[in-house]
Amino acid sequence: MTESSALAQSVFGREGLANAALVRQYIREARWTSHTSGLADDNVQGNVVILPQALAGDFLRYCQRNPKPCPLLAVSEVGDPRLPTLGRDVDIRTDVPRYRHWRHGELVDTPVDIRALWRDDLVTFVLGCSFSFEQALLQAGIALRHMSEGHNVSMYQTNIETRRAGIFEGPMVVSMRPLRAADAIRAIQVTSRFPNVHGAPVHIGDPSLIGITDLGRPDYGDPVRIEPDEVPVFWACGVTPQAAIARARPEFCITHAPGSMLITDLKNNHLASF
Repeated sequence: MTESSALAQSVFGREGLANAALVRQYIREARWTSHTSGLADDNVQGNVVILPQALAGDFLRYCQRNPKPCPLLAVSEVGDPRLPTLGRDVDIRTDVPRYRHWRHGELVDTPVDIRALWRDDLVTFVLGCSFSFEQALLQAGIALRHMSEGHNVSMYQTNIETRRAGIFEGPMVVSMRPLRAADAIRAIQVTSRFPNVHGAPVHIGDPSLIGITDLGRPDYGDPVRIEPDEVPVFWACGVTPQAAIARARPEFCITHAPGSMLITDLKNNHLASF
């Protein structure tokens, strides 16, 4: 058991680790403010973007034009912090372990609660997360290095440009998992079944071909060890909107901190397309 998984088990208890509602309660009470990889493994986790209504239409089109990195799971009503399709008690103001508060494209704070920032004109978008297909990879016998090392997954900005919608454009962000060749082939088969949480990889092998110069220095998350017999496998990542937000420089925006997701009541196996 890794140090981080041992810490999580000590906080939630063995059974509590699998209980999405309990994990959200602990997050709501600021008793857990770290990344959510490995928590409530059966449940869908989501990336979060919160924008003023005036920009919501542009962002919705951005997601529709870029479904690989921005697969939409839910959109809230204007000014409503609830997301009833994702969980009866979900409150987006308190149920993410760590948020990012942006002003004019600059990160100004990383709070654990955004009730003081909430406005009546805000719209919440929840996007699929690769943490959801990790359960299927583990069930297929594919070991995941960041989990075994107790780290957040490694994430990188690439030279792959997303399709523009209104003010939103920018580079695709990818998450990386090192795998042996046979496991990489199996991972393509497994994750292809989950288009609502990024689906199949977008690149395998030489990172320089997608503009990544140093795997040991991820733009988000933590670096992980890569063995000589392993290849890096890259999936589109729901942190992509944060790169677009930094470029668009909206007056106000809130996102999740990379790796600190909204845990929903949806089940991962219900997202499988076949």
